[in-house]
Amino acid sequence: MTNVLWLQGGACSGNTMSFLNGEEPTACDLIANFGIKVLWHPSLGVELGNNLQTLLWDCVLGKTPLDILVFEGSVVNAPNGTGEWNRFADRPMKDWLIDLSQAAKFIVAVGDCATWGGIPAMSPNPSDSKGLQFLKRKEGGFLGKDFVSKAGLPVINIPGCPTHPDWITQILVAIATGRTDDIVLDELHRPQTFFNTYTQTGCTRNIHFAYKATTAEFGQRKGCLFYDLGCRGPMTHSSCNRILWNRISSKTRAGMPCLGCTEPEFPFFDLKPGTVFKTQTVMGVPKEIPPGVNHRDYAVLTVVAKDAAPKWADEDFFTV
Repeated sequence: MTNVLWLQGGACSGNTMSFLNGEEPTACDLIANFGIKVLWHPSLGVELGNNLQTLLWDCVLGKTPLDILVFEGSVVNAPNGTGEWNRFADRPMKDWLIDLSQAAKFIVAVGDCATWGGIPAMSPNPSDSKGLQFLKRKEGGFLGKDFVSKAGLPVINIPGCPTHPDWITQILVAIATGRTDDIVLDELHRPQTFFNTYTQTGCTRNIHFAYKATTAEFGQRKGCLFYDLGCRGPMTHSSCNRILWNRISSKTRAGMPCLGCTEPEFPFFDLKPGTVFKTQTVMGVPKEIPPGVNHRDYAVLTVVAKDAAPKWADEDFFTV
């Protein structure tokens, strides 16, 4: 039996809703087939008041083994470092996190708020929010740069706004079945099995990207979304086009540009109003281009690619 405790800080519950829509495996599969026991969850737990406090203290004191602590939402430290703006079970949530993080064998942060601080941590950050081990791209966060759980791992970050449900459930299964050696983390503590490639991998519009055949309208089934609509697929680490949402589609397949929601900089509020869905350019060349590409070479490539584009690159030939 693997005990899982799921808590929520400064959040909108979007990752909980995503988790409950998991398919491979489902949330029910975790319990029925993989021996996971959900000690408590904000939407599923039945304990309230004193009963909930007893459950939490039993985890802190080791009376109930805490195998996995899942945290959703940012860690709210305001006002003045007290955390009183986010109280839970008669204490600031951050105080529970301090104690529970010392008791947990593994800690999993789900969603942008728990991983990097997310929207609550955007400047000027009045709630003094942080991610568990990062504040945006800066390592440290709430628990500190050198923190490791009882299993010897840092916080396992599963970002996204919301994160893909199967990313959550498959990591929980890997831990519950003892396959933790398969959980290889990148420099931002993201599992490489989901985040070692760019969102562009598997995108059905890659042939349009190659020929610089663009579209400037949402919902179109043809044309690349990068050049005019600011798609961040070539710069964003995720498997959204390999592990489809609802096993059916993704943003780019539905004609919507990738927003880069698995990267620490999301939601890119530093852009000027009205430019979120507009490619930022310098002399007609995107300011942000795929890694490893020189801007000058890219400008030349753009001209050549457009001239070489075949007629079918402008045809509606695939189904979303």
